[in-house]
Amino acid sequence: MAYEIIELKEGFLQFVIKRHERRNAVNFEVMDGLQKAIDTVKKSNHLGLVVTGEGDKAFCSGGDLSVFHKLKTEEEAYAMLSRMANILYDLFMLPKPTIALINGIAIGGGCEIAAACDFRFAHSGARAGFVQGNLAITTGWGGGTMLLERMSSSQALSMLMKAKIYEASELKEMGFIDFMYEGSHLEGLRSGLETMPSIETDVLQAYKQIVLSRRDPLKLKEQVLREVRQCSILWEKDAHHEKVNRFINRKNSNI
Repeated sequence: MAYEIIELKEGFLQFVIKRHERRNAVNFEVMDGLQKAIDTVKKSNHLGLVVTGEGDKAFCSGGDLSVFHKLKTEEEAYAMLSRMANILYDLFMLPKPTIALINGIAIGGGCEIAAACDFRFAHSGARAGFVQGNLAITTGWGGGTMLLERMSSSQALSMLMKAKIYEASELKEMGFIDFMYEGSHLEGLRSGLETMPSIETDVLQAYKQIVLSRRDPLKLKEQVLREVRQCSILWEKDAHHEKVNRFINRKNSNI
């Protein structure tokens, strides 16, 4: 299976992308699993949701190009992008705390997943970047909109437009990472949770509701879907497909 859902003794549910051979890239099965985890937390007594990747090398490398590069037209791209964007919107609006446990590299869509979470705990050796621009597209899962909700506009815009990969220390200084840890990822998660003011369910949900009440859900959803449509338009263009082909050929030549 491409994912695993784990009960943590700390009271959180953990969703793990288990595709280490693809640097934990997202495919349709991962999408289904993440939606399942979100729905489970909504209906259960879990304190919140933790999202992470299998192993030590990758949190998530974005969408699986071996699957999604087969999508050529604007509408084909929109169907896939909007599906994941709706899932990340649900993650963003989940009425319980959410944590991205960044155990390794997070690029492209992996950063969009992280931006959809309330908190980002990262290993000191992790790296991350919104590199979509290098493939002649924008963020397509709503991550640009969500990043602008998490960080200052200038910092968020800089991350999006530079399309570069940052070290964990840089990301912490910029405000993308909330907590940085050494050692094992489970211990890092536990240490990060200790920085939270309370792990009482009612208290956590009350604080999360304060945050959610400051946002207009309809306007946010509209902006996410506009972002998806813009990415879909760029997806269809020759520039995107040419850059993806060059990336795949370069990757294959290094194997």
